[in-house]
Amino acid sequence: MAISCRVTRGDLTESIHVAFAVAVDKNGQILFSSGDPHYLTCIRSSLKPFQAAASIKAGAVDSVKFSDEEIALMCASHQGEHIHTNTALSMLKKLNLTIADYECGAHAPSEKKTRYDLVLANKSASSLHNNCSGKHAGMLALAKQLGKEIKGYINKDHPVQKTINDYVCEISESQDIHYEIDGCSAPVPFFTLETIANMFQKLALGEKKELKRVFNAMVSHPLLIGGTNNFDSSFIQALDGRGVTKVGGESVRGISIKTKKHGPIGIAIKVLDGNFRVLPIATMKLLDHLEILEEEEKQQLSHYSTKILKNHNNLDVGKIEAYIDF
Repeated sequence: MAISCRVTRGDLTESIHVAFAVAVDKNGQILFSSGDPHYLTCIRSSLKPFQAAASIKAGAVDSVKFSDEEIALMCASHQGEHIHTNTALSMLKKLNLTIADYECGAHAPSEKKTRYDLVLANKSASSLHNNCSGKHAGMLALAKQLGKEIKGYINKDHPVQKTINDYVCEISESQDIHYEIDGCSAPVPFFTLETIANMFQKLALGEKKELKRVFNAMVSHPLLIGGTNNFDSSFIQALDGRGVTKVGGESVRGISIKTKKHGPIGIAIKVLDGNFRVLPIATMKLLDHLEILEEEEKQQLSHYSTKILKNHNNLDVGKIEAYIDF
């Protein structure tokens, strides 16, 4: 059984994307599995809430007095809008650091208007526009808290990354984790989908103070997590305190939801070919199948359930929709 995302041209199938997913209940037991729950994938930016929690637990966030908005940005894969870059800049000021201290690199904002405005102003993108700038500010705060040199904080053997790894080992209940290098140059681990789902179940559960603070910051400031017309932000807004989601590169996603039937649950989903265009659609199909969204929540997110494809003359030529195959 898998989630199939069918791309049509007219009435005929042109492409199919396959997604695997796992949902675990309040006891960490699998309540639903699509495909292989032991499928190994890179967690990518879905790790950010847990990297943020590591900095909170170490005292770094309180030491520099980061606000809830700034904690939310630590968890974000943001679109580089002004709300994001201004928040990142505020974090650097609290750290008494500058953009030059970032080691995440720069890329153009993913939000179209913001990107075009930069071009029209003849300005270049900076590390503030990097979708990981909040995460890296949290790492810089951790370096200062540990009393260590900030240079090289992205390296696997730096105390910052060792501290994060220790925390991730605890939350994932894993040892000897395999790491590779993420797009922002920080180490990022590979986990099974079941492990990722269990991590997000713990985020929903909120028994650990640092995870509760992360969850509350995310639900309080959804626009900081992604941005305008972004699925992560839309999802958090629609659930209104009941759940959060965090996307990661190559089309991976973690979800935390507090439910009446199953208690706090965790979900992991991965589109096997890494294509982002179907991830929201596959996610909505999964949530609909699990019957864990309220009717009002479904209505607010309904435009993510199917995507109408248009050509250059704005004519409808097909659509993308998802099915769960039995």
